[in-house]
Amino acid sequence: MAGMNYASQDLTNFAHDLLQAAGLPPDKAQAVAEVLVEGDLLGHTTHGLALLGPYLGEIESGSMRKEGAPQVVSDFPAALTWDGQRLPGPWLVLQAMDVAMQRARTQGTCTVVIRRSHHIACLAAYHERATRQGFVMLLHCSDANSASVAPFGGLDPVFTPNPVSVGFPTSGLPVMVDVSTSATTNGMTNRLHKEGGQLPADWVMDGHGQASCDPAVLFNEPKGTILPLGGMDSGHKGYGLSLMVEALTGGLAGHGRADPREGWGATVYLQIIDPLAFAGAEAFAHQMDAVTAQCHASKPARGGQTVRMPGQRGLQLKAQSAQNGVALYPNIMPMLTPWAAKLAVPLPQPLN
Repeated sequence: MAGMNYASQDLTNFAHDLLQAAGLPPDKAQAVAEVLVEGDLLGHTTHGLALLGPYLGEIESGSMRKEGAPQVVSDFPAALTWDGQRLPGPWLVLQAMDVAMQRARTQGTCTVVIRRSHHIACLAAYHERATRQGFVMLLHCSDANSASVAPFGGLDPVFTPNPVSVGFPTSGLPVMVDVSTSATTNGMTNRLHKEGGQLPADWVMDGHGQASCDPAVLFNEPKGTILPLGGMDSGHKGYGLSLMVEALTGGLAGHGRADPREGWGATVYLQIIDPLAFAGAEAFAHQMDAVTAQCHASKPARGGQTVRMPGQRGLQLKAQSAQNGVALYPNIMPMLTPWAAKLAVPLPQPLN
């Protein structure tokens, strides 16, 4: 499926104008717009502007709060806990990053945990902001308001895909890891189900415990679930990682699956680490450059496909988009066109 290409700044301006027309203050609208477009720039097409329509719906319904600031629950020099008050997730994460990077410069590290945030979009979209300044950043999240992933050996869902991510600098491109602790995501299964598509492997399980590549099993009765990372044979690994995310998010935040559901959102764990406080920036770069070089030098298992570092393809796509524009997934602009008409915001003009 081919989509249109758009200038990234035009998309950011369009998203900002829609969000502001819906009622977000300019700074919050800008933060959300930048993070969503960054997701598309990096090729995460289910977690970029594909989320803008649902976000606008959440603003309209009042489920996403428009005004205000996070409430400080706990404040230690290198550890903060915020109640996000259901404010826009991307804005909250960028605010937390600013505080954590400032404190990490003197403390060596700083962790911010946010409960009751709204959805935070694509985790990979945040990491380059930290790595450009020489920091390592860990970012994980869960959503206690829904469940689509069963614990290994079970049929009933307990978790969301509970993504884990880390970004770190090298002398070349930064490395950016962003993976779910489940075999696939809600965004991907929802999209493929609507399109009548199939997953590339048996990443879901029907309500009778049989593995499947058909996302329809998640919607048929008895409803199926997304498998933990590792699938039917080694899903205990993804299960364990899901529990780790629950501990770092809901556990540390003191708000999660033990509480009443409030609606689509996120509980967030964000940690900034400054290599200067450890063996030093040069030592860090020396080690990570060596690891990166050894990965690149590994003999390809498939002819013509050299080993890539996590995030490398996304950053290459982003660089290409500066020249050719952002190739939006075909269903995104049609989904946003009714919102543009409703909010009286002009549509961006494609480059092709």
